[in-house]
Amino acid sequence: MKRLLTLLAIAAIGLVPGALRGADSVIGVVVRDDAGRPVADAVVYAATSGTAARGGRATMDQENQEFVPHVLPVEVGTAVTFPNRDGIRHHVYSFSPAKRFELPLYTGTPAAPVVFDQAGAVVLGCNIHDWMVAYVYVAPSPHFAKTGSDGRAALRGLPPGPQELRVWHPRLRTPGEAPAQRVTLGADALTVDFKVSLRPERKRPRTTPRYENQQGG
Repeated sequence: MKRLLTLLAIAAIGLVPGALRGADSVIGVVVRDDAGRPVADAVVYAATSGTAARGGRATMDQENQEFVPHVLPVEVGTAVTFPNRDGIRHHVYSFSPAKRFELPLYTGTPAAPVVFDQAGAVVLGCNIHDWMVAYVYVAPSPHFAKTGSDGRAALRGLPPGPQELRVWHPRLRTPGEAPAQRVTLGADALTVDFKVSLRPERKRPRTTPRYENQQGG
């Protein structure tokens, strides 16, 4: 009888809607600029998710002398590989406090990935091609997402209860993050709007570097 009651209790838990258990809870986030236009490449995350960051693996490509993607969100502890898919060598580096590293001139994929073990924004550059700039944003939470061209993102699998949401973008007019918003997640999905002030976009022109080995040697 005791075993039967245990099985019935487990079955009852399985019938509880996912949103109440947190397994399928969703917070939709919409990020717009001062003019009401959708903002792409904004990283949103739940700072109070209650779950420790676990790390993982990710890739930042180099294609057509550009970093792809322009913004790569990862959680703390993630190992990122930097494959060079161009026919010329790149020299990837960052001087950001969250991760200082350097991958000297190379083609192909470096043998060891770079582990991003501290939360924060990491600016990437190439010592040969000045216009190559990208960002790795290291989130302290496993619940994060990046907005698309429509300015929308979704945070899934959050536990019910209070949550603090934060947004980061490489062109925020005030360095750091946008002001946090506190919400309470219950049985129903939420939609949260963020309005951010951005600096004008400035891209460095492509030029022919003084040193460029087209053979990759």
